[in-house]
Amino acid sequence: MSLLRTILGFTGVFIALVLLIPIGIIAGVLSLLGLKKLMALCIYRAGQFFSRMLIKITGCKMDVSGRENIPRTGGFCIVSNHGSIFDTLVHLAYVDRPFGFITKKEIAFIPLLNLWVFLLGGLFLDRKNVRQAVRTINRGVEHIKAGGGMIIFPEGHRSRGQGLLPFHSGSLKLATQADAVIIPAAIAGSYDVFEKTGLVRAVPVKVTYGEPINTAEIPAADKKQVLTDRIRGVIEAAL
Repeated sequence: MSLLRTILGFTGVFIALVLLIPIGIIAGVLSLLGLKKLMALCIYRAGQFFSRMLIKITGCKMDVSGRENIPRTGGFCIVSNHGSIFDTLVHLAYVDRPFGFITKKEIAFIPLLNLWVFLLGGLFLDRKNVRQAVRTINRGVEHIKAGGGMIIFPEGHRSRGQGLLPFHSGSLKLATQADAVIIPAAIAGSYDVFEKTGLVRAVPVKVTYGEPINTAEIPAADKKQVLTDRIRGVIEAAL
């Protein structure tokens, strides 16, 4: 059964990426005609549909709580642990609002996947180029200030079953510079879905969206270590 789920899962991913091409072309044209916000929502809904389909294929028992904590309007930033490639699918499936995210620049060179990331609002970060990295962060800040959403994975990379890793220094800068509402998010069990064995398995996955934290109300002196420790504590407790 795991082998069958793996085959079906990868087939589903391929179909989703291929179907992006016509969807992306149509959305791009309509965006140029002044329908940018509507097209962003349509692209997100397409991503949400395929994410839920892929999650269903895995057979995983999903336990999702706290979705009511995600603001329905205005800018927001979800700060999440990152144990697996499955995590992005989870957020696409359950956040229920369009959002962008920052990913490493190498993703920009993967055909089809790079287009999905771009259309979903993803930003490519070159960690070795400080100026480019600052510009990328600033674009994310402006996106939040304009009422959009972003997701941050403060560990910097997937933990792959090692538990919650230390947060990178300055990882919350995107949220604090935008005075964003932060939603701490914890995903437990996602590493066991595929990466642990190399086969897709139907395992329980728990997703928790914590209570919002308004960074605009936090003193400037506390927006670094104190805020980081607070969010890390919430995520760790949920895991």
